Amino acid sequence: MVKLTEQNRADYAESVISAVNAGNIQQFRQLFFELHPQDQLDIYLSMTKTQRKSLYEYLSPEEYAEVFEELNIDEQKVFLHELDESYAQDMISYMAADDVADFLGEMHESKASAIIEGLDEEDARDIKELLSYEEETAGAIMTKEFINLRADSPISDVIELLRREGPDAETIYYLYVINERHELVGVVSLRDLITADPGNLVESVMSSRVVSVKTSEDQENVANLFKKYDFLAVPVITEHNKLVGIITVDDILDVMEEEATEDLDEFAASRGATDLTITPFTAAKKRAPWIILLMFFGMVSANIIAQFEETLEAVVLLAGFIPLIMGSAGNAGTQSLAVAVRSLALGSLEKKGLSKMLFREFSTGILLGIICAIVLAVIIPVMHGSFFLAFIVASSLFLSLSLATVIGTVVPLIINKLNLDPAIASGPFITTVNDIVGLIIYFSVATAMLAYL
Repeated sequence: MVKLTEQNRADYAESVISAVNAGNIQQFRQLFFELHPQDQLDIYLSMTKTQRKSLYEYLSPEEYAEVFEELNIDEQKVFLHELDESYAQDMISYMAADDVADFLGEMHESKASAIIEGLDEEDARDIKELLSYEEETAGAIMTKEFINLRADSPISDVIELLRREGPDAETIYYLYVINERHELVGVVSLRDLITADPGNLVESVMSSRVVSVKTSEDQENVANLFKKYDFLAVPVITEHNKLVGIITVDDILDVMEEEATEDLDEFAASRGATDLTITPFTAAKKRAPWIILLMFFGMVSANIIAQFEETLEAVVLLAGFIPLIMGSAGNAGTQSLAVAVRSLALGSLEKKGLSKMLFREFSTGILLGIICAIVLAVIIPVMHGSFFLAFIVASSLFLSLSLATVIGTVVPLIINKLNLDPAIASGPFITTVNDIVGLIIYFSVATAMLAYL
């Protein structure tokens, strides 16, 4: 396999493309198969439609399947239409069942059914099973390409089995042991098999303490399990402990990226709108509900200001500090929101406890409030010559920051208790709520102190 540097990557790619343009099949195949699969993908994506048409002739369906699997779902939909129907059907038959299921799950039901019908019985059964599980669960992301063993099998037979079936398995570093009822009873590592006496049985080297997940387990919980135990793979079982698949670390990396993107979307109140491939109209449609909701919250802020119109008329200068109060409270609340959502995602909240987290964030808000209040108490009298104005603004900001951190912490915890994604307590939402709270505090303090101004 060729190891490319940034300097020679472009030159090598040009050589591959030149071989395609010249119709030199032998040279193309020699150059192409020396590349890492990701480099093959980069070259494929850089090709024109005419060049890709030649590539389909130069690669067998089995060889092209390895390239097709590396594409994202949207790209797969586009390039599938370039393939001859029989070539496409053969290519799909060589793909891993979980990759096929992910692809077909995004296609029209009639088209997906037609493709499944063209597969052999075993592959079709595996794909239908994967499609039957709810999205974002362990069952939906598991793979069916794995090797299982029997405890009473001689290790020499297992080594021979690995030589025969290992190339088609997703991973062979950990092998799972089942009984006659296909129930998961143990796990054995490849290292233990290789170093053991070939005449011994699998049960002599296997461990019966197996960490597994149910098919209905949320994929984010599975990702946390991988992180906790540093797994390369984990077995997936049914409610009756029957082994039905495995999840490998490469699948979990995709899950982590997906969950991080989803949380970011929720946090920014733009779920599904951060994908640069969607149209402006689609992005606007996805963002509009939150924007409209927050607009109505903004009208609440306007009504609060209107309720204290007399206070503002008495001391017009108070209006100048409204952005300061609102902005500071919103920012502090968003910071606490990030801490709470992150703690829930990593599971650290269970370790440290709710009371400790609330106390820490409230204490942080108080300290931030004291620091900001001291700064304002020094600056405002110098700029505006009023100690009472400084007291109003400083004390309001102190109270706002103290409450904002609590609100930013508590709201996602409440949402999590309702079995909803805590990330929907988005930054803009928390900011707007704390804006309202900050305004109420500010004008209440100002009204109470109005006689001294």
